[in-house]
Amino acid sequence: MVPDYTWLFIFGAFVLGGTVKGALGVGLPLVTVPLLSLWLPIGQAIGLMVMPVLLSNLIQSREGAGLRGNLHRFAGMIATQFVVTIIAVRLTLAMSPSELETMVAVSLLIAVGLMAFSPQFTVHPRHEGAAGIGVGALSGLLGGISSLTGPLVIAYLMALRLNREAFVGSISVIYLCGAIPLYAAMLYFGRIGLGDIGLSILALAPMGAGLLMGRALRTRVNEAFFRKLLLLFLTVIAILLLS
Repeated sequence: MVPDYTWLFIFGAFVLGGTVKGALGVGLPLVTVPLLSLWLPIGQAIGLMVMPVLLSNLIQSREGAGLRGNLHRFAGMIATQFVVTIIAVRLTLAMSPSELETMVAVSLLIAVGLMAFSPQFTVHPRHEGAAGIGVGALSGLLGGISSLTGPLVIAYLMALRLNREAFVGSISVIYLCGAIPLYAAMLYFGRIGLGDIGLSILALAPMGAGLLMGRALRTRVNEAFFRKLLLLFLTVIAILLLS
């Protein structure tokens, strides 16, 4: 049974995650899952993300080339991520809750490192298909373990030199297609339950409020400064999860 005061922290976690996603176009699971894991079992923390992740990415997937165009462009990456995600979820069944928390913390530190150093490279159109499959495999592995696929996908899409609108639309389609096998496999293998999914519907309200605040901040706050604060915050959460 979750103590009454914990619901306030859960509410705040979704508001904060929604704010980051509204401001940057990414970051909802990256912020919310580790934060929720400080108070809840990791499986339940991921389960509460089901509806917010699916709905927020479905809404943003209309940007750029749209759902159909991005599905065609990133088909190889999405298919690879789909298969590897299911395999990774199956492999995590043998892990204890403390081991899963450690994996989330390590994934979070990897995410912080990628976001902090922002590796600069360019993927040539001729190599986009092969590179996408490789990124799909790695992000599927990371997603199946911790649900935190964002930084790898972000680095890849940045290497494609997409404009902001195309970036948000593309990453939302990829996230959406990665979330479906993740949550379906977790439900099938018993890592989350129908009750978690039901509760995730209630999380849509604070997530939506955060999205609106994030969009308002997008044009008012220096993005570089906002990212630095986010990285510091995520590092502290990772350290708390490891302690």
